[in-house]
Amino acid sequence: MLDARQITLSYGGSQILHGVDLSATAGEITCVMGLNGVGKTSLLKAISGRHPSEGTITLDGAALPRGAQARARAGVAYVPQGREIFAQLTVAENLEVGFACLTRDARLVPDDIYELFPVLADMRGRRGGDLSGGQQQQLAIARALVTQPRVLLLDEPTEGIQPNIITQIGRVITRLRDRGGMAIVLVEQRFDFAWGLADRIVALSHGTVLRNERRIEASRQAVLDDVSV
Repeated sequence: MLDARQITLSYGGSQILHGVDLSATAGEITCVMGLNGVGKTSLLKAISGRHPSEGTITLDGAALPRGAQARARAGVAYVPQGREIFAQLTVAENLEVGFACLTRDARLVPDDIYELFPVLADMRGRRGGDLSGGQQQQLAIARALVTQPRVLLLDEPTEGIQPNIITQIGRVITRLRDRGGMAIVLVEQRFDFAWGLADRIVALSHGTVLRNERRIEASRQAVLDDVSV
């Protein structure tokens, strides 16, 4: 289980996160929701090690090391908003970027990557920059999965994506959850998409947690009201 406690994060002189608590269990999807600018992306950057923060973050009881590369090696994979695909590299080469945090004997692209994202199998030799936005998003998620993570952090995976690809991505996230070996933290603006996937809901407002509860115990309207604050 991923357990983040009292996470505080500042950019320059501005404090963005104010003692945020979040937990994510293997085999479940924790959805972080809220308006733009409330600290959702900052929270994922803190967990992934991309931005220094205060507080404690543990994975299965062990403190995570500092730094993005060290956390990737520890099993935390981050799919950022904007995807960060290497435009001049092929699909296959983009996937192999995930090898950086793996030992030499683990550096391979699992067959199930192409089962989850069949379009990538057909485009292995195409440059990343030639893919559509939806295809790039699938590639970004696939690249994260190559690292064999125990925690998958997804930042706005539906942003700017056509509806049929959103549906496909939702199915992939559900399949990953149902395998049971990975904790998934999903930051998402599309309420219906997030609500349909979530096992746990975390609502943020101005860098603090308004709500943190299991979805089956939550009122849909109450959560919607919270994430509109």
